[in-house]
Amino acid sequence: MPSERAVPAAAVAVMAVRCVRLARCSIPALALSLSMWASLRPSPRLLCTATKQKNSGQNLEEDVGPNGQKTDPPSAEKTLIEEKVKLEEQLKETMEKYKRALADTENLRQRSQKLVEEAKLYGIQGFCKDLLEVADILEKATESVPKEEIRDDNPHLKHLYEGLLMTEVQIQKVFSKHGLLRLNPLGARFDPYEHEALFHTPVEGKEPGTVALVSKVGYKLHGRTLRPALVGVVKEA
Repeated sequence: MPSERAVPAAAVAVMAVRCVRLARCSIPALALSLSMWASLRPSPRLLCTATKQKNSGQNLEEDVGPNGQKTDPPSAEKTLIEEKVKLEEQLKETMEKYKRALADTENLRQRSQKLVEEAKLYGIQGFCKDLLEVADILEKATESVPKEEIRDDNPHLKHLYEGLLMTEVQIQKVFSKHGLLRLNPLGARFDPYEHEALFHTPVEGKEPGTVALVSKVGYKLHGRTLRPALVGVVKEA
């Protein structure tokens, strides 16, 4: 019985020795295989590089147009250039509007200033027209007095006549001071802007187109006709 148990133990020992030897021989080969597999396996860095190369290759293919010409993709620089052009156009349009507004403002200022100056000059126009009637009455009063009646033995009429003359002279001075001038165009050429023709008649010795008679004198206020003179005009016989 002991011999039967010893035989299997020896066999087991022999098999264990053989297994150890086989393992020692297999470990270097396995290590070599692992090292070779590790060297052949692509690293993450290599995979990233390959991916980038692949993507760049696709981009290059996309950049090439149908005619084989390379097309530039929209970039930040191109966008900035477009924005610059757009802003320059807006600035130019705004400057033009600003200049037009300045011109309109200057024209409005000049017109307003002219209206103010005219208001200062011609603001008394209505008042002057009313005073012209007074001047006409004074003129007719002095003309109606017979010259032969103005004598020293008639002092009342003489003093009255002299007072009317002085009043007429003074009122003409006041008119001149305020730019109101008297128009008596007797013998002058007819001017439709200053004269109003009441009639036309041939007059011997008078040039046609001239004023032969002044029915009522006219007046001008600062160069503007306030009241035209009422006249009779000479015509050809």
